[in-house]
Amino acid sequence: MRVTAVTCVKNEGPFILEWIAFNRIIGVTDFIFYSNDCSDGTDLLLDRLAGHGIVRHLPNPAQGRNYQMEALADAQRQPLVQRADWVWIADVDEFLNIHAGAGAIADLIAACGDPQAISVTFQFMANGDVEAFEDHPVIGQFLRSHNPEIWTDQTAQEVKTLVRRDFPLRYYGAHRPFFGARLAPDRRPVWTDGSGRRVPEKFLLAENKRRIRKFPAQGARDFATLNHYALRSLESYLVKNDRGDVNRENRSFDTSYWCDRNDDSHHDDTILRHLPRLEAEMARLAGLEGVGALHDLCVARHRETLARLLADPAYRALRADLLAAPKIPPVELAALRALG
Repeated sequence: MRVTAVTCVKNEGPFILEWIAFNRIIGVTDFIFYSNDCSDGTDLLLDRLAGHGIVRHLPNPAQGRNYQMEALADAQRQPLVQRADWVWIADVDEFLNIHAGAGAIADLIAACGDPQAISVTFQFMANGDVEAFEDHPVIGQFLRSHNPEIWTDQTAQEVKTLVRRDFPLRYYGAHRPFFGARLAPDRRPVWTDGSGRRVPEKFLLAENKRRIRKFPAQGARDFATLNHYALRSLESYLVKNDRGDVNRENRSFDTSYWCDRNDDSHHDDTILRHLPRLEAEMARLAGLEGVGALHDLCVARHRETLARLLADPAYRALRADLLAAPKIPPVELAALRALG
């Protein structure tokens, strides 16, 4: 079974090897990376990995500000996507935590009954009071999150989607595929959530524009969860803020983004069963000629960027604000304050 992962990156160098290694051990066979405006060595590392046949690395083709959607339009024409049995579109801070079987993509597909699409619900992994950036696997450092079925005040949560070759595709979205509005009911795809249940009809048909990439999370994670490490360490979050959003131009990350995603009331270490194999695969990749040295370069530049930022009073103030920020979601905190 061929599974192609497609992602967009900008200055994600220290985290590239882990994401590739993790996806390889769960069953991804091919990778397409689109990069833009990298200054930390991400593009150099990807070029070296491409030279070893591990990934395909392409410059982001975006002419406007929507880097991800323009890249996905290009990916739809790429042979690695067209030949794939399944396509997985995700970001480098998103890890498919499969609970079924041995934790492989094939196990998830079988548990869901081999549908044409599987949408897996996000779970935002909190910072967990980790201040310093460490060059160790992210999945081993961050083990706390919000209540999996409620994020801030939302019971509907975003998803990312595995898409089978025979899906009646019109185009790929970042969170889900789309089919034509005029597609006959008997040709609509078989599409499940991460528990093998059919996705809600309005989500399937993209009828509600506010819900085209989310649906209720309750009971949706029996076979898989999408662990989203949007914050990582506080130091890496500052670097992320400096980088900006890889998917859209002129979007920054701030205290509100942090507070929304730093609810650490729930402990979840289920992904750790992959850690030994992950570390072995990371070591194997790092041992390829030139790869380990370029990974180290990305790590060094990550730290250099942090030092530059902390020389700026505005970033020192942001750091202080993040350290002082409450872990209670803002909507809950507002309700508590209203109670006096």
